[in-house]
Amino acid sequence: MKFKVLTLFPEMIRDGLRTSITGRALENNLIELETVNIRAYSQDKHGRVDDYTYGGGAGMLMQAQPVFDAWQAQVSGRKTRTIYVTPQGRLFSQSYAAELAQEKELIFLCGHYEGIDQRVLDEVVTDYVSIGDYVLTGGELPAMVMIDAISRLIPGVLHNEESAETESFHRNLLEYPQYSRPEVWHGQKVPDVLLSGDHRKIAAWRLEQSEGLTRERRPDLYAKYERQEAVIQVLSREKRLHIHMIESLRRGRGEVIFWKDRAVCVYDPDYRLGMFTAAPGKDAASQLIAAIPQNILDEMKYVLTTDIAIYRELADRLSGDKIRIVSEGRLACYTQRTFLPVKYKDIRLLKDVDLEYLTAHREWQDADQPAERIRAKAFYGAYAEQRLVGFCGWLPDGRIGGLYVEKAFRRQGIGTSLEAFCINRQLEMGFVPYGFIPKENEVALRMQGGMGLYLSEGHVWWLERS
Repeated sequence: MKFKVLTLFPEMIRDGLRTSITGRALENNLIELETVNIRAYSQDKHGRVDDYTYGGGAGMLMQAQPVFDAWQAQVSGRKTRTIYVTPQGRLFSQSYAAELAQEKELIFLCGHYEGIDQRVLDEVVTDYVSIGDYVLTGGELPAMVMIDAISRLIPGVLHNEESAETESFHRNLLEYPQYSRPEVWHGQKVPDVLLSGDHRKIAAWRLEQSEGLTRERRPDLYAKYERQEAVIQVLSREKRLHIHMIESLRRGRGEVIFWKDRAVCVYDPDYRLGMFTAAPGKDAASQLIAAIPQNILDEMKYVLTTDIAIYRELADRLSGDKIRIVSEGRLACYTQRTFLPVKYKDIRLLKDVDLEYLTAHREWQDADQPAERIRAKAFYGAYAEQRLVGFCGWLPDGRIGGLYVEKAFRRQGIGTSLEAFCINRQLEMGFVPYGFIPKENEVALRMQGGMGLYLSEGHVWWLERS
């Protein structure tokens, strides 16, 4: 991710972001930061960039010309998302940060004085964003707030890949209280359950605390959480068929876009994946698609549906040739809480040096996906005599997949061990592991049953926008 900040105070941006987590991310080239001094593009010999406003009024206004020239020099004809930080904009949120984290490049435009000439804003800005209902001296502090929040969601920036999944606003819940040493401080003792070592009881306590805090302090978020839990209950009636939607909601990835009776649409904005349940009734699929906002449909790149009628309705809504069936298959999920045996022992986390191997031995939906998966610490490799011979991991939407073992090393239990290893890692993270198996891959289907995974009785279809 590359951040460019157009500002009158570049040193303020640089000094503020070159510390702590963002500083380490910059040092490790996980993010890039470029500050652009708007004054450098002024045509005034004194470097002025402001003037009086037409119609009168207090204060000065930043002129259009230096702002436009500074912006144009950065985009070089590319279509680049440009954010203007203003109290009049859309309120910044965790979900908005996740949306912006999917971009490869972002430009932040920081205003000062009374703002910026509206004509240049109309020409260059794609997003008007606010961090709250108050006025600040300039846009530098809001830009740094947003860059910090977005950076934390970029794979590899946080050392612990689970951190971003357990912080405030995950699943529309505020974070539970946390405690450290000493056990007793000012007469207050750490709750006994946290000292018990019983991870199930600890997880239940943390959920209860999060629910209570959210209900008390953010009733608006709690209402969303209650609705989400109600949808999960509906989907759980056919858990194996809807495990992908249930886990997307439980992991805080998916958003409920539509829900009526058994017809549900869940959307994962990070992966641009739309998930649809089977819709009972003759016209249910058309009614479901008709209820989805057009902007959500326009964003969707992938679709998982348990009803093939959804494909036909999407094809009509998206002009037919814009969506195709990639595969038909079944979902496999592991609902036990016991770890699976891993017989092959030399399995390690993949690193940047393994990127070429991943690229050479598997087709990827996105060219950037292998590097992103390695940065996310989501892929593991099997080694024979210090040489990588296979790999497996979990894909951007959370499902386990990408299993590959070199032909000469098959039938030795390596593939089963790789998948079992990944399942165990997801169990440690509190997830229910699941995957999508194409119906023609009979070997993989038999393998799931042999490992103790459950297969959905119904089929699902994987669709992709061309």
